[in-house]
Amino acid sequence: MLSKIALVEASLAIGSAVAASVSCTADLPFSCSNTTVVEDLCCFNAPGGDVLLTQFWDTAPSTGPSDSWTVHGLWPDNCDGSYEQYCDQNRQYTNITAILQEKALCTLKTMQTYWKDYMGDDESFWEHEYGKHGTCMNTLNPECYDNYQPTDEVADYFTRAVSLFRTLPTYDWLAAAGIVPSSTQTYTLAAIQNVLTAHHGHNAIIRCSGSTLNELWYHFQVKGSIQSGTFKAVDPVGSGATCPSTGIKYLPKYATPTTTTTTTKSVTSTTTSVPTGTAGALSGKGYVKVLPDGFMISTGNWYRASGTPATYTATPNSDGQAFTLKTSKGPCQLLADASLSCAADLTASNFGYDGTYITYNSAATFYAASTPSGQDKGVVFTTQQAVALQMYWQPL
Repeated sequence: MLSKIALVEASLAIGSAVAASVSCTADLPFSCSNTTVVEDLCCFNAPGGDVLLTQFWDTAPSTGPSDSWTVHGLWPDNCDGSYEQYCDQNRQYTNITAILQEKALCTLKTMQTYWKDYMGDDESFWEHEYGKHGTCMNTLNPECYDNYQPTDEVADYFTRAVSLFRTLPTYDWLAAAGIVPSSTQTYTLAAIQNVLTAHHGHNAIIRCSGSTLNELWYHFQVKGSIQSGTFKAVDPVGSGATCPSTGIKYLPKYATPTTTTTTTKSVTSTTTSVPTGTAGALSGKGYVKVLPDGFMISTGNWYRASGTPATYTATPNSDGQAFTLKTSKGPCQLLADASLSCAADLTASNFGYDGTYITYNSAATFYAASTPSGQDKGVVFTTQQAVALQMYWQPL
């Protein structure tokens, strides 16, 4: 269990990174709570001052110990719940394991048990988390180190994430309150939240895939730097819970699956609970999920590795029958080659909703040339390709 390993390794891992970041004064405000501009951005996290430690409970397939949640990532959200991503293309490292073997070995050993990719590609998962989120933590910028050596900040990012994860033994907290993984028992959102709030001091964001519990987001503000600052638990901002109020399944890991599997043209799909609604125009913010699995990211591509789906904004047309989609990249358009793309210079196409799936020209089937794997991103088409897929809306 996580609490046991923490007693043995905590003092080693927290100080394992060799980099020396600049020293910060003790009178700085916590991030997202300042009333005046803080000039020293090596000692103050901005704009990403709402820092999240996110955890997974993976069961399909299972990852990590059967009695512990695992790390998803450490994310610097803005104070209003929005976020930046991939902030430095020059620091998109592709050798995280090698970096940590040299600079933070104890951190790496913990990650090899508690920071797992459900597709089995831990290195790519770690590269993704640092490249997308770690590069947006301004106190980890190279100029915030004395005698900086390339990749010093990588060790600090992962070491801080692991040390913070150790303070959040979700499995133990829930189990002590009688909330344990079960193939038959279900739980209420209020019961889970009450336990987490009692230990964390503030609400956590509780997330489900359908009605199955699979992710938690714990929010913090930071006084000082990510490397050596003080983390204070706070109430969440931004995206809310995605679980139903009752009937939440907390499935055991490594259990014999009971889902129905159908194979067609080498693509295997597992029965998934798809939200339904009233046919017509969608409205508001949501995730675009994909059957057989995965989700759509901000560029309009299909993605199946671990991570958080992009937030899409659906805007109804005046007729109430069609709608447009937009992400942080820009409007989403079907291009001349029938491929879907979202970018700032595009003109939004009109989509429909049949009560279950997103449609285009009344068709609910989209296509890809192949099923993406690992960190690959699949291009989605409206014209027939080798792999058929459907997209559904999960409102936020």
